[in-house]
Parts: sequence; structure tokens; C-alpha cells
Amino acid sequence: MSRVAKQPVPLPQGVTATIDANSVTIKGAKGTLTFTLDSRYVRVVQNGNELAVEKVRDSREANMIAGTTRAHLANMVEGVSKGYERKLELVGVGYRAQAQGRNLNLTLGFSHPVVYVAPEGITLETPSQTEIVVKGADRQRVGQVAADIRAFRPPEPYKGKGVRYAGERIELKEAKKK
Repeated sequence: MSRVAKQPVPLPQGVTATIDANSVTIKGAKGTLTFTLDSRYVRVVQNGNELAVEKVRDSREANMIAGTTRAHLANMVEGVSKGYERKLELVGVGYRAQAQGRNLNLTLGFSHPVVYVAPEGITLETPSQTEIVVKGADRQRVGQVAADIRAFRPPEPYKGKGVRYAGERIELKEAKKK
């Protein structure tokens, strides 16, 4: 078995796991997440307050799926207990963001404002006009929402204007010489 899959996933205080024939549901303070298992290769067993991934058959595919399943379960446990967040920055003159309920109004230099509606389970906050914070329990969904918002105006390579992840470094190109 892979090194990742051999390690159990600890369940912190206040997090419960329900294991069915081909799915695992994890409930916590931040929400409920469900993962569908590939029952041909792996099964999940609960030992006290730990989840363990076991291979059903001994094959290379089972090794890979066991490690991936364990990683997904660990991300789900962390998501329902602590939650995930991704920060975005707007760089450019006149670029602004404003959260109104589930909608995010973006002014990104287009002739029209861009309105992004957050999916279920995701909250969008704007601490300032040039910062966006995406929060949620599902790690994949938080990252996808941040990528969708960034895709409206990715940073351009000459001045660096656009929507970027917090801490992202943009390699600027030199302007064309005459």
C-alpha cells in the first residue's frame, strides 16, 4: 500500500463519519461532505476516532486509489472542522470588488460590470475593495471558485494588472523597444 494510505485519518472532536457501502459522509461544524468510494479497490473502516483505508485487492490501481482516497478523506475532515479559504487581489486602476449576499460584483475594466454568483457552500467576502476572500468546507470547490474569479481577468504580463492569488508573483515582460 502507498505510504499515504497507510496512515489513518484522525477525527477531531465534533467531527463524525458515516460509512456506507460505497460512500463516506463526514459531518462537522462547517458542514457536511460526502465522498464516493471506488468499492472495487478500497474500503474505509472506522477504528474509534480514526478512519483507515484498506485495499480490497492487491494491484497497482488499488495502491493509487487508496492513497488518493485517504488524501480526500483528510481534506474533508479538515474542511468540516477548520474550513478552507483562498485570497485574491485585484491589481489595476479602477478594479474593484463588492460582495452583496451570494453575488460578487466586479469592476475589471470591461464596458460592463461582472456579476459572479457563488455556488452553494461557498461564502465570498471583500475586506477591502481590492481583496476577495473565498471560504468554504470543500477544498476543491474553494479552489475552483477562486480560479473562476481569476479567469475573468488573469494578470497580464506587461503591467501585472488583473486578478491574482494573494502572494502570486507575476513575471513581468520588458516592453517592446523602438
